Amino acid sequence: MATTQSQAIGKWALAPSLLVLSGWAFIPLVLTIYFAFLRYNLQDPDNTSWFGLSNFYYFITDPYFTKDLLHTLLLVFSTIVTTVVGGTLLALLLDQPFLGRGVVRLLMISPFFIMPTVSSLVWKNLLMHPVFGLFAGIQTYFGALRPIDWFGTFPLISVIIIVSWQWLPYAALILLTALQSLDEEQKDAAAMDGTPPLSYFRYIVLPHLARPITVVILIETIFLLNIFAEIKLPGVGGVAGNLTYLVFSQLNDANDVGAAAAGGLIAVVLANLVSIFLVRIVGKNLEA
Repeated sequence: MATTQSQAIGKWALAPSLLVLSGWAFIPLVLTIYFAFLRYNLQDPDNTSWFGLSNFYYFITDPYFTKDLLHTLLLVFSTIVTTVVGGTLLALLLDQPFLGRGVVRLLMISPFFIMPTVSSLVWKNLLMHPVFGLFAGIQTYFGALRPIDWFGTFPLISVIIIVSWQWLPYAALILLTALQSLDEEQKDAAAMDGTPPLSYFRYIVLPHLARPITVVILIETIFLLNIFAEIKLPGVGGVAGNLTYLVFSQLNDANDVGAAAAGGLIAVVLANLVSIFLVRIVGKNLEA
């Protein structure tokens, strides 16, 4: 048992680290809140004054706000559906014994470790380019006179494809790990009873994957709300932008620090609301 003195020493020893971490977390947030209530434009930095809630009003009434909010929700929902369904299928496939399974598993997880900047440039210039891209070459080979300009014709779908490709390995890895913990006795009993594959998946595999699927949805949602590089680098922010890109454009294009700070706070509130909702779902799932 630790004595009162040793516990006090331990708390004081942790104090410097806690102080640094608290400053790291809260100082940027406090400054964002401070600037969100100021009229502060980099084109006129000397004319700074109290602006109240006007920055929030201007950000919400921005012509791009509704569209970017809808794009944010569509991006999150589409990517989650794609990665959960695709990850489940991949996990079922990789759980079967076959020659070279270890190599395939290693290759499967590799896209998750590629930086978003690199993967965006690869998809833009090597795969989806309307002239030099791989997809254009395949279409030309099969007789297409004008290959699809993905980012010009389907900008949001193109972004969803890139982001889904990045996050599919993560979902597959989590679900594959969960599959490997499935009770062997259940597997043997199902095999002995001659259970059809669809019934086996519906009544045994899917209930077993309910918890990991919920965790995958929670983690992906938190990160997908902040997608930026996949929109900025292909140059589709004006037509397929999300709230993160709108905050960036307020600062980069309009030089409006106040509106950008207000937008950042709105995005933080939205992310927290979604996270709280998903955490409750996770809690109910874990208690079931």
